[in-house]
Amino acid sequence: MNNIKSYAAYASDKALEPHLLDRREPLEDDVEIKIMYCGVCHSDIHTARNEWGGTMYPVVPGHEIVGKVTRVGAAVSRFKPGDTVGVGCFVDSCGMCRNCEENNEQYCEKGVTGTYNSFLQDKKTITYGGYSTHIVVTERFVLHVSDKLPLEKVAPLLCAGITTYSPLRHWNVKKGDKVAVLGLGGLGHMAVKLASSMGAEVTVLSRSKGKEKDAERLGATYFEITTDPANMKRLASNFDFIIDTVSAEHDYNAYLRLLRTNGVMVLLGIPPNPSEVGAHHLIGGRRSLVGSLVGGIKETQEMLDYCAEHGITSDIELISIDKINEAYERTLKGDVHYRFVIDMTSLDQ
Repeated sequence: MNNIKSYAAYASDKALEPHLLDRREPLEDDVEIKIMYCGVCHSDIHTARNEWGGTMYPVVPGHEIVGKVTRVGAAVSRFKPGDTVGVGCFVDSCGMCRNCEENNEQYCEKGVTGTYNSFLQDKKTITYGGYSTHIVVTERFVLHVSDKLPLEKVAPLLCAGITTYSPLRHWNVKKGDKVAVLGLGGLGHMAVKLASSMGAEVTVLSRSKGKEKDAERLGATYFEITTDPANMKRLASNFDFIIDTVSAEHDYNAYLRLLRTNGVMVLLGIPPNPSEVGAHHLIGGRRSLVGSLVGGIKETQEMLDYCAEHGITSDIELISIDKINEAYERTLKGDVHYRFVIDMTSLDQ
């Protein structure tokens, strides 16, 4: 498939612009997808601007993909043309290591293949993401998407949704648990929706008083301002879990104090610099400071099915592809509630 329309970054200091790329013709186990919607993740910005290093230009971002199957290979059995499908943060793995065999492909010991700016398992072929009209993906990394929900609002579930769902499931968050969500952005708003749907008592921890009404609307029971020392003192030893979605530098120790004995603080955001953690905050309450990535394919499908059953989607602002650079700037300013999604059919116009 030659001359596929897309948008790409050509350098760290350049705006994204139209780009033509080639996709492979579907192999026997491949699914070809016409992309309808693609979410805009903060990771897209980090990669386009080489803030994490290692960006291979030109880079076509996008790993929150929803579309329709257009062709399938001869050996494909789970999908057919016309099916509504999704593609998330990765499109290949070795399939043989312990993590892959345990449905944790995201932690593939030989290196998972990201949907963009990565190499397929041949370690030569570069991947290009969802800011394009079409993508070709191996069948086992394609997900069924229900038509019950607005598809543009489903797209961010493929990253923001599964990134928050996976730790909630792994640590068995349940009815009656006290869960604090630190940061009410793209990840945070999904954490609130999902945790509250599981029966947890959810508190949003935020620096911005202006987000209180949104927190309540999303399902939070309480809203607490973290810049108020009296609030932080009052909340000491209060929570079973803290879902930390913040990527800016912040003091982990201040929030570890808010955990009960045996409490768990899960890091989802990646601040630019290492953070110091006082051992006594962990030892004194047998607390845990842990991290989590997205889920594997099996868990991601479970999440999509769960969200379809419970009517859970992301809060979005739909844009055309020509607004992508403006969307990047607005994302950096926090001026989105809570995820931009690109209408990829705008590339055909």
